[in-house]
Amino acid sequence: MSVLQKFDLTDKVAVVTGASKGIGLAIARALGEAGASVVVSSRKQEAIEQAAADLQKDGLQALPLACQVGEAASMQALVDNTVKALGGIDILVNNAATNPVFGPAIQTDSAAFDKIMQVNVKGPFELAKLVYPHMQARGGGSIINISSIGGLRPEPWLGIYSVSKAALLSLTQVLAKEWGADGIRVNAICPGLIKTKFSQALWQDEKILQRVMRQQPLAMLAEPEEVAGIALTLASPAGRFITGATYTVDGGLSV
Repeated sequence: MSVLQKFDLTDKVAVVTGASKGIGLAIARALGEAGASVVVSSRKQEAIEQAAADLQKDGLQALPLACQVGEAASMQALVDNTVKALGGIDILVNNAATNPVFGPAIQTDSAAFDKIMQVNVKGPFELAKLVYPHMQARGGGSIINISSIGGLRPEPWLGIYSVSKAALLSLTQVLAKEWGADGIRVNAICPGLIKTKFSQALWQDEKILQRVMRQQPLAMLAEPEEVAGIALTLASPAGRFITGATYTVDGGLSV
């Protein structure tokens, strides 16, 4: 098998949550360009239809399916409709996340705490369980959890969000150990400061941005595409011996 063939995802089916924009959309595009049929999923139907149309214009196979991550019926429908339309699931990218509080942890009330954990931890867990039998039936698969460098060390003003992302890293290792015998690989990616709508409260604040640039060996504000390359590696045969791993994509900020 040639190097390029190791990145080939022809005949594979990938589900990417939070894929209407930002990192999720960049990963969906990369998987599609490698040959996968990609389910573009997020909360709003209009947004995912636009994202899927953009991919389809470039000749990629993209199917828009809305899903509210954290809601059991919605996640079940996402998996059922994917299997019905495309025949199975080989790749799951748990990218959808929420953070309704930007400030000290003491300002996070119980409702916000529950929401963060529901979407950022329980959602990926339940989706992983739902895709498990379908990956098992196909002889294996790849689950990629999008965590954060906040999961490795608490980020200022992102306390409980950081807690949720740390929990996601632990979940990644648990499932990697338990599901390896089924050929299912589970890995995590920890992006640093990436220029997305989700993180705009950080990069639009000049003081925060300049502090990060001073600390970050690669002093640049990264685009979502910076995360797509490692996601493709983990999704493809190129990453067939990688599981339970955590990769930082942060310009060296966590060094």
